[in-house]
Amino acid sequence: MAVVIATGVSGASGVQKSGFLEVLVRERWHKVLVNLNEEALTLSCEESCVNDDNVKDNVNGVTNGSYLDNNNTNSNNGPQTVRTAFTDLPERVPEAIANRKRCVKVTKQEIGGLGISIKGGKENKMPILISKIFKGLAADQTQALYVGDAILSVNCMNLRDATHDEAVQALKRAGREVTLEVKYMREATPYVRKGSPVSEIGWETPPPESPRLGSTPITPSSDPPSPPPQPSLSLQGDRRCIPLKMCYVTRAMTTPDPENRQLELHSSDARHTVVLRCPDQPSALTWFSAMHSVTSTLAQRVLAEVIQNKARTGVAGSKEIRHLGWLAGKTESEKECWRPVLVVVTEKDLLLYDSLPRGKEAWQSPAHAYPLLATRLVHSGPDRGSPHSGTELFFATRTGTRLGIETYLFRAETTKDLSLWTRHIVNMCHASAEMIKEVTTSCLYQGQECRLVIHYEQGFSVLAEPKPGDEENGEERGAHTPTRPQVLLTYPYEKLKMSSDDGVRMLFLDFGGKEGEIQLDLHSCPKPIVFILHSFLSAKISRLGLVA
Repeated sequence: MAVVIATGVSGASGVQKSGFLEVLVRERWHKVLVNLNEEALTLSCEESCVNDDNVKDNVNGVTNGSYLDNNNTNSNNGPQTVRTAFTDLPERVPEAIANRKRCVKVTKQEIGGLGISIKGGKENKMPILISKIFKGLAADQTQALYVGDAILSVNCMNLRDATHDEAVQALKRAGREVTLEVKYMREATPYVRKGSPVSEIGWETPPPESPRLGSTPITPSSDPPSPPPQPSLSLQGDRRCIPLKMCYVTRAMTTPDPENRQLELHSSDARHTVVLRCPDQPSALTWFSAMHSVTSTLAQRVLAEVIQNKARTGVAGSKEIRHLGWLAGKTESEKECWRPVLVVVTEKDLLLYDSLPRGKEAWQSPAHAYPLLATRLVHSGPDRGSPHSGTELFFATRTGTRLGIETYLFRAETTKDLSLWTRHIVNMCHASAEMIKEVTTSCLYQGQECRLVIHYEQGFSVLAEPKPGDEENGEERGAHTPTRPQVLLTYPYEKLKMSSDDGVRMLFLDFGGKEGEIQLDLHSCPKPIVFILHSFLSAKISRLGLVA
């Protein structure tokens, strides 16, 4: 997790917002420049703020992060999938290779290149040094390279007097088979430990059906990409570019914010977080509004893409997706544990995912799936139970299930978001009622096994199945004449005077008829039927132009 403090704002061409901030990486503050545009957030370290040295750091075809660690929620302060001077300690390097030239052959991978970072160069009065080796990639697989190795030549091209940029280009143009002439330099260890703070920010989120996010590996035969590729996470020198597509901007979720001047950026896989802190509430609101506007626009693009590819994703329980996006969510029992929840509203269901699904199987396996017909919106407005009463925009849904009522709490970021989400949920509850039309469940009425039928247009019916003797008589009347269920009761909606249940298995309906209160044993919790009845009534009232 990275925490950033804003210290100023300035305009820049092509950038919606720009400012000098401080980022907290591994419990230390570092000054960075933050640029926001319509697709990405970029954190940059200038020369004057790289721990008082002028060393630049560059990745040869790889990015730094730890998305392979599924438990790494705040990866910037957690374990890394990279070897650095803090892991390749000088005392662990064999004495036999110290200060001796070695030739190491490396075969570049299609994704990841050499898998190293370098720093130094002629302009820094330093040799070209390996500052990071990314685990599992080409350089690491040789088991013959170390952080602190000076690269003397690449495929016989002398780098002893090369600038940093010249070394970068030489490594990129070296082809697939690379021979590195190196020499381990113990005295270089203090320099390679002085890294760019932004390089420690882990934020890799692989896209669907791909091990990396978007970018095309650079090879000698690569043609220019067409059309232009989507922005991908990149680490070039002292610069980290974070694509904002399906990122979640929120406030006061993972860290306390008593002064209300923080905002948080969560990755689409819900495992990485950057926390921003501004000098005052107005500047925090300005930064939040700008970032929220960008992520909201990008989310609409994703919605269009998912709808277009619905046959490939096969979203659980849906024919059409109506809306999707991030909310803060928690169950009723998790009073203080908001977490990012990707919410998808379909024609029939409210689907909740812990992260952006990547592949058909993930789309078909939501963390929670609530049928809209048995779901109702029960509260919308300020969260009266929140630490900052009246400041959080909150709504809740209740769903009737065979085990009782499930309540889920949601927090929206803006009043516009709150209105949009509640309107989508209510409208799709009504649309689901009109689409499904009829619900049937078995029940026991006056000691007789029956079926309760609730029809969106026709109302209520209690039907008794034909007895075996009746079926035989029906065969005598004619084999082509089906035996119809016996109608014990039938009432339209306008006759319903009262409905209630015992929360266990009994449903009570009073239509004002001669039979008095009707008692139906539903054999299980009656809440699903009670909620479906409410949805039918609410949809009918809404259809009349009244407020449900």
